[in-house]
This record gives sequence, structure tokens and C-alpha cells, in this order.
Amino acid sequence: MKKLMIINGPNLNLLGKREPNIYGSLTFTEFFEEIKEKYSSIQMDYYQSNIEGEIINKLHAVGFSYDGVILNAGAYTHTSIGIGDAIKGIETPVVEVHISNTFGREEFRHQSYISPNAKGVILGFGLQSYELAIQSFL
Repeated sequence: MKKLMIINGPNLNLLGKREPNIYGSLTFTEFFEEIKEKYSSIQMDYYQSNIEGEIINKLHAVGFSYDGVILNAGAYTHTSIGIGDAIKGIETPVVEVHISNTFGREEFRHQSYISPNAKGVILGFGLQSYELAIQSFL
């Protein structure tokens, strides 16, 4: 059985409440339950933190034992050399995802410290971005 870890960064705990015109009205917990049921042949785990170091620690913890990581580092995508280095240091492939099209937003969101070390990048498809990332590991 494949093991996938979904890691969400800062403010993604507010999905369903935060800017529903950009992020939708579904909470991530509701969405996660849906995809776990849909992809029941995969062991999927979920972790969310607003703290950069905790995200790095989680990458280190799963980065040698999971088949894949789906990472939405939120705003840390554009600021965290540490998260980018953590991805470079682990063996597990990481797919970077974003709910919104970051290139259609503020210019500072066009830079990613995750992308150079990621297996791939999926953005702009709403929560379906996560499903596309799951499918990339199948």
C-alpha cells in the first residue's frame, strides 16, 4: 500500500472560512475525508502547521519512509529557503501544490523556494490540485 503525506502550511487551517472566493467553502478536513474515501487503497496522512520549523521537522520525519509528499507550504513557498533545503535533503519525492494560480496573484507569489527541489508543481485547480498530485504518485 502506498503511503502519502499531505502537508499544509500557514493559514490553510482556515480553508472554508478564509477568502472563499479564492479558496472555496470546503474545510480541508472535509476535503481530506472525501479523498481518503476515494483513494482508499492508499494510506494518506495529513499534517498542518503555521510554524516553519514544524513543517521542516515533519518533512524530515516522513522523508525516508513515505512514497510521496504533497506540500502546500502556503506563504512559506515564497520565503523559506529552509523548507526548500529540507526537500532537497530527503529521499521521498515532493509535489508542490497550490489551490490558487499563484502566477495570477501578487508578484511576490511568483517566486518559489519549493519548486526547484520538487518532483512537480500543480497550481490553480482549487482543491483538485491535491487530487492531481495524488494521481501523479499512482
